[in-house]
Amino acid sequence: MPLKHIRRVIPGVALFYLFSGNAAFAGMRNPHVDSIKNLLSIASAAQSPTDTVTINRMNKLAADYFQSNPDSAFYYGQKGVEMARKIKYEEGLANGLLQTGHVNYFKGRSEKAQENFDEAIQIYKRLKNNKGLSLSYVSLGRMYTLLADYKKALVYLIQALGINEKINDQRALADNYKNIGIVYYSMGDLSQALDYYYKGLFIAVKYHYSGPSAELYNDIGLVLQAMEVYPNALDHYQKALNLFKGTKNYQAIATVNENIGEVLLAQKEYSKAIGYLASSLKVAKSQEDIDGLCSLYTDLGLCYANQGKGALAISYLDTAVSISQKYKYVFNQAYALIGLSTAYNLQKQYTKAFQHAIAGQALAIQLGNLSVRANAALQLSKTLSGLGKFDDAYAYLDEYMQLRAKLKDNESIQKLTSYNYGLNFAAKERQIKEQQREQTLLYQQKIESQRSLNIIFGIVILAMIIIAVNYYRQRRKQQQINAKLEEKNYEVLQQKVSLDDQTYKLNDLNKLKDRLISILAHDLRAPLSTLRGMFDLLTDQTITHQEMLEMIPGVLKKLEYTSDFLDTLLFWINSQMESFTNSVTTFSVKDVVRYEVENYHDSATQKGVGLIDGVEAGLSAAADPNSIRIVLRNLITNAIKFTGKGDTIEVLSGWQDEEHVIIRVRDTGMGMAPEQAEKLFKSKVDSKTGTNNELGTGMGLLFCKDLVEKCNGKIWVNSQPGIGTEFAFTIPVVAQPVEVGVLA
Repeated sequence: MPLKHIRRVIPGVALFYLFSGNAAFAGMRNPHVDSIKNLLSIASAAQSPTDTVTINRMNKLAADYFQSNPDSAFYYGQKGVEMARKIKYEEGLANGLLQTGHVNYFKGRSEKAQENFDEAIQIYKRLKNNKGLSLSYVSLGRMYTLLADYKKALVYLIQALGINEKINDQRALADNYKNIGIVYYSMGDLSQALDYYYKGLFIAVKYHYSGPSAELYNDIGLVLQAMEVYPNALDHYQKALNLFKGTKNYQAIATVNENIGEVLLAQKEYSKAIGYLASSLKVAKSQEDIDGLCSLYTDLGLCYANQGKGALAISYLDTAVSISQKYKYVFNQAYALIGLSTAYNLQKQYTKAFQHAIAGQALAIQLGNLSVRANAALQLSKTLSGLGKFDDAYAYLDEYMQLRAKLKDNESIQKLTSYNYGLNFAAKERQIKEQQREQTLLYQQKIESQRSLNIIFGIVILAMIIIAVNYYRQRRKQQQINAKLEEKNYEVLQQKVSLDDQTYKLNDLNKLKDRLISILAHDLRAPLSTLRGMFDLLTDQTITHQEMLEMIPGVLKKLEYTSDFLDTLLFWINSQMESFTNSVTTFSVKDVVRYEVENYHDSATQKGVGLIDGVEAGLSAAADPNSIRIVLRNLITNAIKFTGKGDTIEVLSGWQDEEHVIIRVRDTGMGMAPEQAEKLFKSKVDSKTGTNNELGTGMGLLFCKDLVEKCNGKIWVNSQPGIGTEFAFTIPVVAQPVEVGVLA
């Protein structure tokens, strides 16, 4: 995707809102210009000598009109430069060069912009103007980011960061962090980008900088969009739009609308996407925003290509390639070339698609951006499939899946979660402090209006007396407590042991949570990515029916494992919620066991394993039948996993005592060593492959233990290597109070 970050205005330096001069307002489209023309005309008619105040006003105009009218901003900046050169006013000259350089790189005139910034930097160094020097370095960093020279961009931005930290300019620091984040985002390093975006956002929120906050919400939305977390991306874009509402920052609003259009494009809502993109295109054309034009022509071309409007799509995409090549915008050029490849693939013109995909891939590798490389790999896979080169196509498809997996790195997801919690906490903390400050002020006002100084002293004295009396009483109580400490010492020690045990269990719970997140990220991504890739190939009709049939068994096997794991996991997670109600009823043990045995009879038969229901009829228990089904399902599938041809699995039942029923799942499989059996019900994932190399997560037995204990039962295992394994658990006959909470 192209660079769709918001380009901020370079602020004017020490300027006012009183203006003078004349032709500076020629062609201005803003309604309040006429109110200033008279001042400029009077100054021109009198032919008064140019002074520093007039130059500062010109530079301030250039800064103010950049967001709504870059052409006028350039005009005023040029006027400021000309006037400053005449009277050798160095600070005004540097400020004017900074404004014209900003417009030049925005318009794609990077060489001229470099000249402007270099001259401004030399002047600011002579004047020891750290603020101006920092703004020049930031502008150069933005320009080289646009030109995909990320190494040089970082050099300039880090120089600016050092200056801003030195002068403690918080607003400039927030902008600085944002621009460094943009460089890492452009390089495809989403994790690093998030670090800098949130550094900037914490500052912007802390000091109520609405403009920088809006820009950073937009940039974080881009990271979420790259990770395909589209609902959250749209939430961040909406936050940015809310903050920009009512401003004249048309370029920023157009950029956010473009980003929303790209999310809709990714979600295949092409008509809605075209609406957002077309409105952004009008703004980009009016402001001659070269970067915006490149990306918008590419996005619109992709929308029309997917709607079957091939000729129109190619026209837009060719225009995007031409503009990006002319202005040497490598990022946009790669994006446009891959877009052309996409359009030709949809038209089944695979030879043309291959040429553009190869060119786009070469630029993507040069950029090092994971998202662009992934899109190039996907289009090459489709192109080669269309050309009948299936081995190469599968290789690129595998590369695409690996690159997409890297984009959705767990580290980035965890950082997003962590930073959002921190941001919410900081916001709440500030709100509480403000409320406390308001309450304190109100209290002080009441005290001042209602009580005299003598009354306050009286209250203080009375309070001291009360405190002294209370302290004396507390002291007496403390002495009595100390006298009983020796008697209670044993109880305290027992409580400490219990507390240590709870702490250990809490640590186990945290480890279990981390493992669950890791398992979900890895175990679910592979089968879903495989299924998506297979459907992409099926949609493009680039594989034969026979090839499809050969792929199906492997995909089904992964999906069957994933589905079974999700059923168990979702039921267990639901059982951990505070709102979960455990439905304890009296049920027939035989009916529950018969249902699960029948469900897995075919699976056992396929492995040559005998599955026997040995539960006696008429045996009833009082528990949650759904929980017991989950436990039985896990124990039976676990037994099938570790048995082989000729082995037997029996499900037996009986009375343990007058109040509990015992259910056993016994197999004659491979068994396990005692040290392995001791780890089964602990929060450690140590799953082994089955007799037919079946995969597992190692979490099923943890869920079984939790569900059985919630039903007021117990579970254990007996096993011997080479002989077999027996899992057994008890459940009450009469309903007992059931605790509902998190895993103990």
